[in-house]
Formats: sequence, structure tokens, C-alpha cells
Amino acid sequence: MERGAAKWTWRSTIGGLVDESMSIEVTLLLASLLLLGSVLASKISSRLGIPVLLVFLVIGMVAGVDGPGGIVFDDAVLTQNLAIIALTVILFSGGLDTDWSRVRPVVREASMLATLGVGLTSGLVAVFARYFLGYEWMEGLLLGSIVGSTDAAAVFSVLKSRGISLKGGSDRILELESGSNDPMAVFLTVGMTAVLAVPGSISVVGFLGLFLQQMLLGGLFGLGLGWLGSGLVNRLRLEYDGLYPPFLLSWAMIAYAVPALVGGSGFLSVYLAGIVIANRPLVHRKSLTGFFDGLAWLMQISMFLVLGLLVFPSRLPPLFGSALALSAFLILVARPIAVFFSLLGTGRSVRQKGFIAWVGLRGAVPIILATYPVVAGLEVADEMFHLVFFVVLTSVLLQGTTLDSAARWLGLSQPNQEGRPAVLSFDPLLPTENRLEEIVVRVGTPATVVPLLSLELPKGVLIILITRADGYIIPTGTTRLEPGDRALVLVEPAQSVEMRRLLCGKVE
Repeated sequence: MERGAAKWTWRSTIGGLVDESMSIEVTLLLASLLLLGSVLASKISSRLGIPVLLVFLVIGMVAGVDGPGGIVFDDAVLTQNLAIIALTVILFSGGLDTDWSRVRPVVREASMLATLGVGLTSGLVAVFARYFLGYEWMEGLLLGSIVGSTDAAAVFSVLKSRGISLKGGSDRILELESGSNDPMAVFLTVGMTAVLAVPGSISVVGFLGLFLQQMLLGGLFGLGLGWLGSGLVNRLRLEYDGLYPPFLLSWAMIAYAVPALVGGSGFLSVYLAGIVIANRPLVHRKSLTGFFDGLAWLMQISMFLVLGLLVFPSRLPPLFGSALALSAFLILVARPIAVFFSLLGTGRSVRQKGFIAWVGLRGAVPIILATYPVVAGLEVADEMFHLVFFVVLTSVLLQGTTLDSAARWLGLSQPNQEGRPAVLSFDPLLPTENRLEEIVVRVGTPATVVPLLSLELPKGVLIILITRADGYIIPTGTTRLEPGDRALVLVEPAQSVEMRRLLCGKVE
């Protein structure tokens, strides 16, 4: 990969034709075909048990310069800029999907993994890179910083697509960790790149001060802009409902850009802003979350395709041994040590820690961070980029395909008891915390023993509809729920846990 202007060319594998001036029509056609192929391939990947993110990467590689597609793209700067936009959307969408009442009990564990865990992983990888891969200490620390964090897009998509529910809330730890550890990895990568590009440019004390500044400003701006953004959405009363999604999208970009301009962590800010907005009363909640969910998938597909185009598969074979050793060390040694150390004193069982260690999925973020040394023109940049790419491939292929098996083997898997979004839409015109959840009734729970009138539901909660077998029941006070029923419940977030206890039994 060479620095400079972007190169988009198309080499026909049939006649050897090279079109150096691709028209907008051809560009749109190729982009649309790649996007369409990725969406359709997702159905095949789910049937075969292959993580869909891996499919997106492979399609990009096949379409790239070393594949039959012959598309040449080698602009790391443009990729980095596109990645910032994509990650902003993905993290904001992840924040909007975060139920604070659900993740609040695991904030301490997730925070330790997102900070101390990333730092320990980076340091351990640096030691391995120094003594086994031949890198200098600073280069090893840079490599460790790049692969030190788990990827929000990868973890969110795998956990949600598999419908995995775990005893003890381990899935909540993983979701919150993956959404909040990117700022740490970005900070370390940018800092180490600067140290290597301009030796002596920053001291250890200055490095620590900059870290505190980034986290503090990012946190404060995220909380403040999230609170302000939700208030504006509720009070603007726009003339057209279709204007709310672009308004909130622009607000997400502001939540990243403003703190980044004043020296804060934009990624931490935009993630926190999404969480704050999601957990306050919000008009058009259903349509807004649906819009950002679709947009986040578009960003994921686009980034994995572009990153697949950016890599040169022909450069991977000479690095196979080093890359395989690095992947094995990261998955089997560095991540487990970091997890077990970070979760000391939390009361988590060995099995829970082992599963959390195994779900250290690496995705687009490490590949994106690997473009920073490329843009800086570091000597080891190209080799490091392809090493990181191989690590991501290995992680998604090995860890992403075995999450279900690992959860069952460790005895952590349980029926999904979480209230899921209902098929029917509840989209109030005025601010409200009420929402629709569909909860599956389990055997032996209080709801199957007495009629609804005697169930003592939390104040304000309504069971609106019951799905039983192939029919629907409109409940009355004398209705008795049966195991397997799906109850459509209108509930506030704070009451959701109590309703799951009544309908599902003990909720861990």
C-alpha cells in the first residue's frame, strides 16, 4: 500500500482491460453489486454457521486486486476517514440498543475490561512481538495496541444473530465491554504511532495526562450531548416524521466531532450519548432505533468490503507462520490473562471468565487502527497491517463460529429470557418510557399458577396480547398463562426485570 491519492481501477479478468478512469455509473454498479452480494450472502452464512462479518471480508478480498474482481484500491487515508464515520454510526447505534437498567449491574466489570484489560492485552502482545516476532519494543507496543480491543460490530452482530443468553449476565459484560473499549485502543494506537513517527515527541507523564484528558472530556461531552440531544428530539416537534432520523444522525456526528476537536475521545462520547438518549423518554423511538440499526449494518458491510479491498492476499503467505503464532498467543494467552486479572475480586466464576476470554472477537476496528501506521509512513506498517488482518480472520472464523458450543460446554447457556422487541410497533407521539416487550412464559413461574388478576403486576404494566400456539388471546383478569405463551407487555424499563421474574422465573 502506498500513500497518495486514492486509486479505484477495474481490471477485467477476461480481456486484460484496465480502465483507469472508472465512470460514476460503473462505480455505482460495482458498489451496488458488492453490497447486494453481501446482503444475500448473509443468508448463506447463517445456515452454514459462518459469521457474516467474515463473509463481507472475503467478498471484499475476492473483488480486490488479487482476486477475480480486479478492483484496485490502496488509499489508507480515505479508508481511515470512512472508518471514523462508520464507527461513529456503529457505536451510536450500539448505545441506542443498550438498556441501562440491564447493564448497570456489570458496569464495573465491563469498565475494567475496557481499560485495564486492553492495556494488559497490548502489553502481553508487545512482549510476544519483541521476543518471538523480532519487533522493537515500541513497535511491539503499537502492534499490541492495534489488536488490544474487542470489536463492537463483531460482538454485537454475533451475539444478536445467535440469540445467545448466558447465566450470570456474561453477555451483558461482553456487549458493554466491546462498545466501550475502542477509545482505549484508539488512544494507545494513535499515541504509539506518534512516538514511532516522531521519537521523543511525548513523555510517559504526558502520555498518561493525555489519556486522562481524552477519557474525561469524552465522558463529559457524551453525557451532556446525550442529555441535550434527547431533549431536542422531544421538543422540536418537526413537521415531518422523516426528519427525525437525519437530525439524530447529525447529532451523533456532533457527539463525535466536538470532543475530538478539543482533545477528548470522540468514540467514547458518541457511545455514551447513544446510551443516554436510549434511556430517556424519546419520541419515535421505534423508527429511530430501526433506522440506526439498518444504517449500522450498512456501515459494517461497507467497512468490511473496503478493508477486504485494501488487503493484498498475495502478501499473506510469507507471514503465515508469524500471523498464526500471534493469533494463537492473543486468543489462548493474552486475552485470558487480561480477562482473569481484570475480573479479580468480582465474584465471577472460572467458567464465566473463561467464556468472556473466548469471546474476545476482533473485527474491523483492529484493521482500521492498522491503517494509522500506514498513513504515518512507518517502515513496519505494511507487514503489520497484513498481520493484523490475519489475526482478525482467525478470530472471527475460530471464535465467532464456536460461541454457542463454548457456552454449552461451560454450562452457561440458558433460554433467552430477555424481553425482545415486539412485532407490533408502539411509537408514541409524546415522550414516554413505556415500551413493548415480548416475554416467553416458562414452566413453574408465578404467572402459570394464578390468573392475571391475582398476579400483582407492577403498577402501570399491561399485558396486551398473548400468543399461544397458532392463535392470539386478548387477556382478561381471569386469563391464566401457560408455559410457552408469548406475552406482549407494555412496560417501563425499570419494571422489565420484575416482569421477567414473574413470567420467566429467576432472572440472573
